[in-house]
Amino acid sequence: MKVFIVVAAFLVTAYAGTNDVCYKNVLRACETTSKNVNGLINCNARYGAIEAVLPDLQTYVNTHITRSFEYLLMATHYGNYEKSREGFEKIFKDLSDSKWEEAIDLIKYITKRGGKMNFAAVREDTVNDNNGSYELYELESLAKALDMEKQLAEEAHRIHGEATRRRKDYHDPEVSSYLEEEFVHKHANIIRKLSGYTSDLNTLLNGPDSSLALYLFDDYLKQHSIV
Repeated sequence: MKVFIVVAAFLVTAYAGTNDVCYKNVLRACETTSKNVNGLINCNARYGAIEAVLPDLQTYVNTHITRSFEYLLMATHYGNYEKSREGFEKIFKDLSDSKWEEAIDLIKYITKRGGKMNFAAVREDTVNDNNGSYELYELESLAKALDMEKQLAEEAHRIHGEATRRRKDYHDPEVSSYLEEEFVHKHANIIRKLSGYTSDLNTLLNGPDSSLALYLFDDYLKQHSIV
């Protein structure tokens, strides 16, 4: 029994010695004569692999901000007096608002985990420059939105995959859980709707009265939510 107690005490001491880094910082600071406690570098909200995942999360935020403005440009195009497609304007405005809100939520999550946002972390392929104009025809705009959503989904899967694997310095179950709850499931729903809209509109435009079909399709979009 005495041997067990000694071993247990040793293990507790060893654990405290390796993990109580914030506590040790405070002790060292309090030993000084100054009332200003400085140097508490380990007294933060960072744990797990957040340091390694942080650059990817920051880039993901900036991609969402870019997509939000792109969707807003598309919505503005359909909201002008010439196009006057209220349904298309609505879905792209909803997508723009959704990306903006997701970017804000992700920034809050980064700070919750003890990180800071870096708005300079932008991927080179973030901006869709294949067609610089966002004044697209209806079917083209749906196809572009579908590609944009798939790109966001693939990036979320990549970050989730890296954080889920038991790779040293990158494994972070909390990040994986957050991505699943806030992004992965939403992406599946939006992609399903956009792919369905694209397929349906393509069929309607090949019908006998494409103008009427497009008008009715736009009216349908006006009454339904994409997010």
